Amino acid sequence: RDHPALRLRVIATGMHLDRSRGYSVAEVRRAGLPVDATVPWRADSSPAGTAAAMGRATAGLVSAYEKVGADVVLVVGDRVEAFAAAAAAHVAGRCVAHVHGGDRALGQVDDALRHAITKLAHVHFPATAASATRLLKLGEDRWRIHRVGSPGIDGIAADAASPAAVAAHVGPAPDRRFALIALHPTTADARTESARAESLLGAVIAKVGHAVVVHPNNDPGSDGIAGCWDAAERTDRVGAGPRKVVFHRNLPRPIWLGLLRDAAVLVGNSSSGIIEAASFGTPVVDVGPRQQGREHGPNVVNVRHDPAEVRRAVLRFWRAGRPVRFPRRNVYGGAGTGRRIAAVLAELALDERMLRKLITY
Repeated sequence: RDHPALRLRVIATGMHLDRSRGYSVAEVRRAGLPVDATVPWRADSSPAGTAAAMGRATAGLVSAYEKVGADVVLVVGDRVEAFAAAAAAHVAGRCVAHVHGGDRALGQVDDALRHAITKLAHVHFPATAASATRLLKLGEDRWRIHRVGSPGIDGIAADAASPAAVAAHVGPAPDRRFALIALHPTTADARTESARAESLLGAVIAKVGHAVVVHPNNDPGSDGIAGCWDAAERTDRVGAGPRKVVFHRNLPRPIWLGLLRDAAVLVGNSSSGIIEAASFGTPVVDVGPRQQGREHGPNVVNVRHDPAEVRRAVLRFWRAGRPVRFPRRNVYGGAGTGRRIAAVLAELALDERMLRKLITY
């Protein structure tokens, strides 16, 4: 947006348009970004429904690119929406730029989609040296690869809301006296995911006492987690006294970052625990295999979906109400990622050499 040689166009799809998950396209607009086109994303929480939604969105994205006049399509990570966007752009002859390629993360289909996007992308913005090396091993030209760090770290301290702003949005959250919970599905079975969510919440509350919970993404199985949170919220409202747990469908990024900064511990399996949390020194209990393979700092400990293991890990960081803090060092970089990406995009030569790829070996 700020680079004089570039014109930003924003296309919104996926969870951004889902009112049951906070309708976060409104947050994009409130941030001052124009939403130039939207592409509907109608999906149930099954794998087949997600695949069908991805196919419909691929066709819709082609029309959206025509509408906004996109020369370069910039996508991030490993989501099904990013894969649909990259596939539509590549086959339509547009340049694809990919942020966070070369990472490893098991997820559900994440690892496969991320590397598939790499093969569709014409220019790569990996966050770490290991990810850049992995792109080379995938047969990508060295001149296409620009190590830039993670956009999630860019300006993170300044962007985090003040404790007063956080309290105004979510209620009182005393510094380091609450847990932050963000759990996403790792299976498509809603019952399994609901049981895991219930046991995780019980384990955290047993040790910390208070928590702020954010609803899951829309991956298959997410309805089980969301249903558990809805039931827990109804139960908590019935009792007398202050509420122990506060639930949110979605949070503005500054509020989320403020909570991440001030929480005693982040529990769940969000990539935010792997990438952003280290910049605040916040301890993370990463539960299950979703983030398996990702680089992370010493502030992260991984445990199985087992309430006893979760309790022990939380207790280790909670330390009887005197939570552990880690040095604010992050393997995913620091400030300046946005400027570095913009500078590369502004100099791209959208010629045959760029747009026609051949594996290097």
